[in-house]
Amino acid sequence: MTTSLTLDPGHVSLAELRNIHSGNVRLDLSEATAAPMHAAQKAVRRIVENDEVVYGINTGFGKLASTRIGHDHLAELQRNLVLSHSVGTGAPLDAAVVRLVLATKAVSLARGHSGVRPELASALLALFNAGITPSIPCKGSVGASGDLAPLAHLACVLIGEGQAQLADGRVVGGAEAMRSIGLAPFVLGPKEGLALLNGTQVSTALALAGLFGAERIFASALMSGALSLEAIQGSIKPFDARIHAARGQPGQIAVATAVRTLMEGSAIIPSHADCGRVQDPYSIRCIPQVMGACLDNLSHAARVLAIEANAASDNPLVFADTGEVISGGNFHAEPVAFAADIMALAVSEIGAIAERRIALLLDTGLSGLPPFLVREGGLNSGFMIAQVTAAALASENKSLAHPASVDSLPTSANQEDHVSMATFAGRRLAEMVNNTAVVVGIEAMAAAQGIELKRTPGSPRSSPAVEAELGRIREKVAFVERDRYLAPDIETMRLWAHAADLPAALTDFLPSHL
Repeated sequence: MTTSLTLDPGHVSLAELRNIHSGNVRLDLSEATAAPMHAAQKAVRRIVENDEVVYGINTGFGKLASTRIGHDHLAELQRNLVLSHSVGTGAPLDAAVVRLVLATKAVSLARGHSGVRPELASALLALFNAGITPSIPCKGSVGASGDLAPLAHLACVLIGEGQAQLADGRVVGGAEAMRSIGLAPFVLGPKEGLALLNGTQVSTALALAGLFGAERIFASALMSGALSLEAIQGSIKPFDARIHAARGQPGQIAVATAVRTLMEGSAIIPSHADCGRVQDPYSIRCIPQVMGACLDNLSHAARVLAIEANAASDNPLVFADTGEVISGGNFHAEPVAFAADIMALAVSEIGAIAERRIALLLDTGLSGLPPFLVREGGLNSGFMIAQVTAAALASENKSLAHPASVDSLPTSANQEDHVSMATFAGRRLAEMVNNTAVVVGIEAMAAAQGIELKRTPGSPRSSPAVEAELGRIREKVAFVERDRYLAPDIETMRLWAHAADLPAALTDFLPSHL
């Protein structure tokens, strides 16, 4: 069911952004945005009428900022800017990411510092509401001077150029896409092309999509970790609240609380209280410490991205109260690059510790389970090579987690001499999240196998929450009695990790759920 959401620029929440990403929403701008947008546009008009020379309004761009443009060429200047910057390459951005780009670009313009017509922001939301996805190539931005190339491809649709995918799947030209929402292509006024191109909306949207994906696999990994804890008959003592309060790290406390809540009512835990095992391996014992640190990183990144999604990241900015137009550097996406980089570390570590738990489950000397989690080992290899797949993806994530923000290549004849690489920093998160979803899915399937290998009629059961999830997993994938074609099961469990309907105890404390 589609719900309506009125965007209040400067105050759009992470939960609202998550709904925008999912697409089950219709967007409008609050009525209060019209006045500041009109005031900023009037300030731009006054500059043109008074023949003042102001960057971005009646000059060239970048290294050509000192070149003055005459009145009769101002519309051509803005159109040429959009066309010349439409140089992206690669596959089109995912529709969910483009939804975030449309919404956050409208929010940025509606802050009233860009000097554009309100109709431009409204047109962006009209495209969103009609389910139209401008075709934006995924590569070609260095994350400074804004996401120039990808945002130019977005702007192309507004001026009747470029391509877009309609709600029915047809790919059409920009002019037809505009006609489908009852609008003629825009003839851009002074500064309007620059305002559409300048900004961090693409890198921010990619990072937000990465955040939402990371949250889902984080929660799924807590569930798969709990299944592994029960499969090896591990100790619940390392999750004691007093341990985590003594350290004081908030993420660690939250994770330990979530796992304890999840395990409430387990009959397996007390059944092996006197087993003689002193300590579990770190991949079990240190779940709160490792996953808690991941949560803290995700939470910090979420705060940065929530601010950036509401930001005026155009340049120059118009301050209508004084009539000033001031050039700065809000288009530089360094905050987004750092946020994406620390999320990459968290996503990599979620997968890394889950892979170690898979290896633990398969090691009979540590887990007490049959080798490779299968009866008649030797004749059957069980989960042997599924763990190899998990190891390959966990290792791949280590390379992908290298920080993008430490790289920079000068552009625009050294005028733009330091850039953020935020767009790639955000884009690589999708692949990392997907890799980790496979690892977590394999762990959940392996842990479910381990629990059932020890299960006999009348043997103790886990907590209601864990047993319920075990049942849902069994609805998706069968117990591995003997070797079979496992690739479809792994794909099914990858999807489980992305979209498992998990208990609130594992999701309510996540940044975009608060």
